[in-house]
Amino acid sequence: MTELADERLDTTLQRELDELRCAGLYRSLRRTCGRQGPRMNVDGQEVLMVAGANYLDLAGDPQVIQAANDATEEFGCAAGSARLISGNLTLHEALEQDLASFIGSDAALLFSSGYAANLGVIATLAGPGDVIVSDSWNHASIIDACRLSGAETRVFRHNDPGDFERVLQSISGYRRRIFAVDGVFSMDGDSACLSELVPLARQHNMITVVDDAHGFGILGEQGRGSAEYHGVEVEVQIGNLGKALGSFGAFVACSNEMRDYLVNRCRTFIFTCALPPSAVAAARCALKIAAAEPLRRQGLLDRSAQLRDGLTSFGYDVGVSTTHIVPAIIGENEPTMRLCEAALGRGVFAQGIRYPAVPRDTARIRFTPMCGHSAEDIDTVIQLFAEFRCRPELLS
Repeated sequence: MTELADERLDTTLQRELDELRCAGLYRSLRRTCGRQGPRMNVDGQEVLMVAGANYLDLAGDPQVIQAANDATEEFGCAAGSARLISGNLTLHEALEQDLASFIGSDAALLFSSGYAANLGVIATLAGPGDVIVSDSWNHASIIDACRLSGAETRVFRHNDPGDFERVLQSISGYRRRIFAVDGVFSMDGDSACLSELVPLARQHNMITVVDDAHGFGILGEQGRGSAEYHGVEVEVQIGNLGKALGSFGAFVACSNEMRDYLVNRCRTFIFTCALPPSAVAAARCALKIAAAEPLRRQGLLDRSAQLRDGLTSFGYDVGVSTTHIVPAIIGENEPTMRLCEAALGRGVFAQGIRYPAVPRDTARIRFTPMCGHSAEDIDTVIQLFAEFRCRPELLS
C-alpha cells in the first residue's frame, strides 16, 4: 500500500511540475564554486557575479574568514542547543551588544534567518484582536507572518502615504496596531518612504516593524539602515547578517523589554538551535569592518547608480529602483529567462526573477552588484545587455 501511495503522489507531483514548466515557472539549482566575490564559478564557468547579496564583499574577506576559523577552534562547529537550554554562548551576547550599539537601540536578539525573524516577531507581537497594516510589496516572510499571527491584516498601496493614511482611518478599536514594512524592497530596489509613513503610524499609536534586510549596513550616514537614512526612529528593526555582513543569520534591534518578551514568547527563537560560532564571529568582524570602511557602501551605491543609468540609457525599464538592487523589467517569463541564460553564457550572472517572487507579467532580471566590482566590470555588464537589446536574435 505504501509503494502504491508513493507512486500516486509522485505522479501527481510530476504533473504539477510539468504545469510549472508550461507556465515558464520551473526552477532548478545552479552550482557555484569558490569564495563569494565579484567573480565566481557558476555551472562550470567564471562569471561576473551580479546575482548575490554579498553587497559589501565581506563574505570572502580574509579577516572575516579568520574570525570564523578562530571561533570554530575555540567553540566548535555548533552552539549545540537552543539558547534557552545550553546554546547561549558569550559570542551571541557579544554580537547582540555590538549590533545594538551600532544601531543605537537598547538591545538586540539574534535569529536563525531573516525569514524566521519576521515570522516570529510579527506573529509574537500580533494576534487575534490586533491589526497589521502591510505594504502591498512586502516580502513573503512578512505576508506569511501576517497570516500566521491570526491578526486582521490591512494592505495599502505600495509606498503610498495617502493610501496608508486612508487605511489607518479604519483601525481604531484594535488592541494592538502593527505597521510592517520592508526598508528596501528586495525585487524593485526602492526604499520605503519612512519619513512620511512612520509619523503617520505614530499618530495612530502603532508599533513600526521595519524589515531592513537589504538596507542594514548600507543606507544612512553610518550605514545603520533605512531608519537612519530617512531620519526616523522605529520600535523594531530587523536586520540580516547574510547580506551586507557576509555571514548568516538575522537580528532584531529593539527595547530591553521587547527583547525579554521575545525570548519568552517568540516561537522561532525559542524552538530552534542557536547560530553556530563561526557565523556569529564572522558577523562581528564584518560589522567592525563595515563601520570602519564607509567607502565600501559608497562604492556599492556608485556602482549601482552606474548600472541603473547605463541600463536606462539602452532602453531597459529599471522601475522605481533607487538603491543597490537594480531590476530590468521584461514582463513575460520566457524572454526573461532566455535573457538570463544568454547573459550567463557570455559570462554575466544576473538572475531572472518570476512569479511568485514578483507579480505576474512583471518578470525581470535583477542585478545586485557589490562594492568589489570595478567601474569596468559594471560597464561590461551594461554593454552586454545593450548588445542583447540591439540584437534580439542573440536570444533565440
